[in-house]
This record gives sequence, structure tokens and C-alpha cells, in this order.
Amino acid sequence: MKAPAAIIGPLSPQALTWTISVANLTVVDRVPAEMLHLVDTHWYQFPPLETKWHAALATTIGLLALISIVGNGCVILIFSSTKGLRTPSNLMVINLAFADFMMMFTMAPPLIINSYHETWVFGPLMCEIYGMFGSLSGCVSIWSMTMIAFDRYNVIVKGLAAKPLTYVGSVMRILFVWINSLIWTLAPLFGWNRYVPEGNMSACGTDYLSRDWISVSYIYAYSVFVYWLPLLLIIYCYSYILKAVSAHERNMREQAKKMNVASLRSSDASKTNAEIKLAKVALVTITLWFMAWTPYLVINYAGIFVSSPISPLQTIWGSVFAKANAVYNPIVYGISHPKYRAALYERFPSLAFRRKDNSTDQSSLASCATTADQCET
Repeated sequence: MKAPAAIIGPLSPQALTWTISVANLTVVDRVPAEMLHLVDTHWYQFPPLETKWHAALATTIGLLALISIVGNGCVILIFSSTKGLRTPSNLMVINLAFADFMMMFTMAPPLIINSYHETWVFGPLMCEIYGMFGSLSGCVSIWSMTMIAFDRYNVIVKGLAAKPLTYVGSVMRILFVWINSLIWTLAPLFGWNRYVPEGNMSACGTDYLSRDWISVSYIYAYSVFVYWLPLLLIIYCYSYILKAVSAHERNMREQAKKMNVASLRSSDASKTNAEIKLAKVALVTITLWFMAWTPYLVINYAGIFVSSPISPLQTIWGSVFAKANAVYNPIVYGISHPKYRAALYERFPSLAFRRKDNSTDQSSLASCATTADQCET
């Protein structure tokens, strides 16, 4: 006879665990006993993930970690050791690279090991620490990108009227980023929400399934101050940067027309002008941000709004997309910088590529939008 899988009625968490695990295997069955108090009853309805999904997760995270650690390591090394790149603004680029380096260095190894065991094997304390470090590195990364956008806005939009950024000013901004991030990511350790195993049971993150006011209020507040506010600030900064560069290009063309010359730049032979390059860089920056963090935000909102059932497989790829941001950043904020490319080629020829630019002035304008280069006007 089949086991009576459909014995319906109000059950305690303990009874629910026993009933489902006897009738069917669930994704929770491999979870160590000391971790069960952190697992929401929502996950007991799902069968175990196939081994291939755990293998795919481990492989994907392993590749992303390798690229991120090498890429961000190079950014930290080159920007900190090259004299021409050691500027107050570039301290924030180094801080961004460090946050992304920390994310993959601390997140990837435990996730790969847990994927092999197909569950979390490091105990409740390490689950909390893992969740905290993941949230911290992501928060520092997001707000570092915001500070870089502010710096570019200050240099490009305000121009000569801008107050130059000093080393002290840069350090103060970095301190703000870390203190702000620590406040949000330490809060769950002190009772405002908590860190729990995610649906695949091989990683830990914030609790977006509990319905109590304390847990829900944290998700609301965290999403506002660590997603929506930085995103809107970055869009605001880059919108005005684009307007400023567009106005600058228009004035240059009008001035050239008055002087009856084709262009005031000797480099005008380039097929792509500064305005188009800058628009592409700004679009890439915002698009990658949206791609990286929106899936994870949607999963959190789906949990607190109960708008749709969240499966363990969805939590895997939401987490992967968020962690992939650590791979995008060294490309957008480092390789788009002409001086960085030159220094990288000199140090590591096999990791760099050279591109002859006939438009030095234009490429430097475009790179200013994402890197912390000191743009002279």
C-alpha cells in the first residue's frame, strides 16, 4: 500500500516534518538536525534538487569566483601600485574591487563544498556569518558604485565649479559606505530579521518567508536603502552626466562651425564620439546593476508578499545573478579605463588587450563616467 500522503489537518512544524519526510523525500531531508530550527516550513513541500543542479551551481560559482578573484585582484593591485592611478577618486574603485573580491573569496568555497554535500554542513553559526558576509560585500559594492557615480557627477557636471575630492574626503566616503553597510548587515544578528538557509539548502541569506512584522519590516527597509535608493541615485547622476557631455559636444560643434573648421579636435576622425561612448557606458552600468540584483529582490518580495510560490531552484539562480555582479564590475570600472589597460598590459600581457585609440580625448571622457579618473577640463 501507498503511504497516506494526503493526511490533511493543522499540524505542528514537528508533525509536518515527520509526515512529509515519511511520505516523500524533501529538500530538507539532508539538512543536519541542528539546522532544522532555521528552516522555514515552506521548503518542506519541495522534493530534493537533482544532483545535476547542485553540480551546475558549484561549477557556475567556481568559474565566476575564478574570474572575479583574478579580475578584482588585478584592479586592486594595479590601481594601488601605479603612481598615475593613485588618486583620491580611485580609492573608491579600489574599495569596490575589494568588496567584490571579498564576496567571491568568502562565498564561493563554502557554496561549492555544500553543493557537493547537497546541504549546509557548517552549522548554524557559520550560516549566520556566511549570510552576513554575503550581504555586507553586496551592500558595500552597491554603495561604492553610488559614490563613484557621485564623484563623476561632481567632476563632469559641475566642472570647474566642483570642489576637488581629497584623500580625506575619499576616505570619509568609504567609511560611510562600510558603516552604513555594517548597520544593515549586522542587524539580523541582533534580532531584526535573521540569516537562514536558502531554498537549495547549500547557502544562507536573509529570512524573507517569516510573516512577523520584525522580519517583514527589515526586508522593506533593506530593499529601500540598499537597492532602490542607490539605483535611483546612480540613474540621476548618469542622466545629468549624459546631459552635460551632450551639451559640451554641441557647444564644441557650434564653436567649430563659427570658426569655419570641421572640428576643434584633431581626433575627430574617430567613428564613435564621446557622447555615444558615454551613453553606452552609462547604459551598461545601469543594465548590469538591474540584471544582477533585481532577481534576488523579486525573490525577497515574492516571499513577503506571498505573490507566487518560490522554489529552491529559483533561489539558486537569484543568488547566482547577484554574485555575478562581482564579475561585471572589474570590467566596467577597470578595463574601460585607458590608464588601467596600459598598466595591466605592462604587468600581465596575457590578461590584457591593447586597442589603439585615435580619440584620446573622447575615450577619456567616456571612461570618466565609470572610473575615477581625474578628468581635466
